[in-house]
Amino acid sequence: MAKLGLATFILVALLLSSSFFDATMAGSSFCDSKCAVRCSKAGRKERCLEYCGICCDKCQCVPSGTYGNKDECPCYRDMKNSKGQRKCP
Repeated sequence: MAKLGLATFILVALLLSSSFFDATMAGSSFCDSKCAVRCSKAGRKERCLEYCGICCDKCQCVPSGTYGNKDECPCYRDMKNSKGQRKCP
C-alpha cells in the first residue's frame, strides 16, 4: 500500500512540474507575434527569434519592421551582450 501511495505521489509531482515548466518557458503571444514580423527576413531566423524573444521579454517592446527603427524602443536598442555588442536584432 505504501508503494502505491509513493508511486501516486511521484506521478502527480511529475505532472504538476511539467505543466509548470511549460507555462514558464512559453513566450508571450505579444513577443512571439512581434518577433515573427521582426525576424521574417532574417538569414538566421531561429537565432533572430531567440534573441528577439529575450529582448522583448525584458523590454516589453519590439521595434516595427524587419530592420532598423530601434529608436522606437530604447531598451531594445541599448541592450548589449557580454562582448559589448548589440544583443537585439
